Amino acid sequence: MTHCERVLEYMQRHGSITQNEATDHLACTRLSGRIYDLKHRGYSIGKLMVDGKNRFGDPTRYARYFLENAKI
Repeated sequence: MTHCERVLEYMQRHGSITQNEATDHLACTRLSGRIYDLKHRGYSIGKLMVDGKNRFGDPTRYARYFLENAKI
């Protein structure tokens, strides 16, 4: 199974994915690249920017990707 297939399956099962989830669960360290590949294969993928805190408590923003036609 390719990283693209794993990312797609993860989004179908869980509704969305972040870079940390991709790294921890799929060993995929280039999520934005795989999202690019999936978009060019015809999948409609949206991105939501989320405010959070990093491990040091500092404010940060990260992307949460989701399939646009899927129920979340």
